[in-house]
Amino acid sequence: MKHLISTSLILILALLGLNAAAAEAHPLLMPGKQALYQRVLVVPGSYLHNSPGNKGKPAVPFTAFYVYARDKQGDTEWLQVGTGRYGKIAGWLRRQDTIDWNQGLTAAFREPVDHDRALLFRSATALKAVAGERDLKRYDALYQQAVNGITGEDSPVVAIQPPGKLDIQKNFYLVPILQHQDLYLGDVQARMLQVASVPLRNPTPAAASNKAAKPAPAAKHYTAGLTFVIDSTLSMDPYIDRTREAVMKIYDSLGDAGLLGNVNFGLVAFRDDPKSAPGLDYRTRTYVTLEQGRDPGTFLTQINNLKAATVSSQDFKEDAYAGIKQAIDNMDWDGHAARYIVLITDAGPRGADDPLSATHLNAEQLGRLAREKGIAIFVMRLLTPATRADHAQAAERYRALSRFPGIGSLYYGVPTGDVDEFGHVLDTLAGQITMQVQMAGAGQPRKPAEPVKDANPQLAELQGKIVKLGYALRMRYLQKTADGKVPRVFNAWLLDHDIRNPEKPTLDIQVLLTRDQLSDLHDILKQVLATAEEGLLSPDNFLNELKSLAATIARDPEKLGETTATTAGEGNSLADLGFMREYIEDLPYTGEVMSLSLDDWESWPAREQVAFLQRLEDKIAYYRALHDHTDLWVSLDGGSVDGDSVFPIPLEMLP
Repeated sequence: MKHLISTSLILILALLGLNAAAAEAHPLLMPGKQALYQRVLVVPGSYLHNSPGNKGKPAVPFTAFYVYARDKQGDTEWLQVGTGRYGKIAGWLRRQDTIDWNQGLTAAFREPVDHDRALLFRSATALKAVAGERDLKRYDALYQQAVNGITGEDSPVVAIQPPGKLDIQKNFYLVPILQHQDLYLGDVQARMLQVASVPLRNPTPAAASNKAAKPAPAAKHYTAGLTFVIDSTLSMDPYIDRTREAVMKIYDSLGDAGLLGNVNFGLVAFRDDPKSAPGLDYRTRTYVTLEQGRDPGTFLTQINNLKAATVSSQDFKEDAYAGIKQAIDNMDWDGHAARYIVLITDAGPRGADDPLSATHLNAEQLGRLAREKGIAIFVMRLLTPATRADHAQAAERYRALSRFPGIGSLYYGVPTGDVDEFGHVLDTLAGQITMQVQMAGAGQPRKPAEPVKDANPQLAELQGKIVKLGYALRMRYLQKTADGKVPRVFNAWLLDHDIRNPEKPTLDIQVLLTRDQLSDLHDILKQVLATAEEGLLSPDNFLNELKSLAATIARDPEKLGETTATTAGEGNSLADLGFMREYIEDLPYTGEVMSLSLDDWESWPAREQVAFLQRLEDKIAYYRALHDHTDLWVSLDGGSVDGDSVFPIPLEMLP
């Protein structure tokens, strides 16, 4: 009996040991790296095997795997792969059935509003022959053939970027950059990129198609979400009342057209930091959600509860950005093909560096967060005499906040804060949006006629932009219901600038970072910022403090993104000192933070140093806001959002 117990105990301990070993398994590191793991993407038609050479089952195309082991059997190399970093083994893949996905450098197609759609060439030589010589006659012929879908096997062009905008949030795709070569288009430096087109959320293999997809017919389910973000401080009551009147007019017109519910209204009110003026009661408050705003009665009841504050704020600024961010974060935008925020205020905004700001985001970063969720921001600024001193600075910030790619700034300054002009502009804005929804629901011709030009030139300009914006959003909606997908082409070459207009970029270069990596980057830069701010007070100790911090980071066993530079801790830039992380240090693009020379820093006047630190702080605030937006992150294994979920970070937002 004792022998049986001992044998059982040994077996149990052995099993526990095996389980512990499996739990502690880690993927293979990339060559020369200390914390970056090897990853691959599966190509269509591949099979996942229990062991090398055994019969396998079809693998979901474009699934991302970590590589845990490599095995050579005959002429075939096999990869043991898993879906996570912590020993979740999925099986074995043939090496030839995968694409190396190293550091996640990707290209995202820009919407072809003011430039040509990108052509994908069979080889670098073919692309260089057209672009390098600026052979526009040859280029025009190839471009028209690609647009008409008549490229043959003898053509150097294999595909063309689909028309319209490819929404990476709604149809997440990867265009991994495998290698790049520099090329000059006249005096403009461009890059030829070898890419592999990988749509991650379309697992059904299909043949490549170069033909432009036919848009789906218009549908009565085309809906718009329009959230008003209203300044509810002292003196705003007349504008709140006029907004209520405009919305009720729209409800009536939608009801007459049988489209009630196709435009849903939300309402967020904002003031300022209540701690600075306790009588303000709140900083932001949602009065009507988009779901509640389907019903006119509910909207009217809720907006009747909104009254302007009875006390003044600390100064002539309010936390408008906090109201915008509440609308971005807390409204349910899902199901709305067109998404709008209309900011109404007579005050300037609290900027990122304002101690009373709740978001610590600047206008560009907040606008980017909105666009990443497909939201266009209109700003109606009431230019009252009391805030005249702040008109110019506030206008600059609001124009940046409301800038929409290919359209321009959606900003309108109401002279003297005139209530009648405000009402006329608001009626025009909301009425045009409603008309576009009605046309979509009724199946009217796709491109709406230009609006009747208003005698007011500022309003006429805004009307033209509303037409372009509505058309662009509607085409985006129609293309989602059609077959406009990323061309399924592997190892093609394309240019990151327009051959015809070299000053126009055709691609956005992005880096797919995991949520853990972004958190790590946030923490590192936050420490650098704190050290640099102290260095402003004691410049003599700044370099020593940075070296000390670099050494501390190098000894941290929990860090996610070790860098080969951290072991030295010497040099004349932040990258040399070891602050560059492995997941960004080998990119062919450099940012101003990590490449900053400490000699340059010491030579800068204090004002320039402070401006640099403000830009660094802006990046940190953006990382924090993005990290908290779980709905923007994509889990490549189809699971819930976790530390391995990814998001394409624009290069300009990297340090």
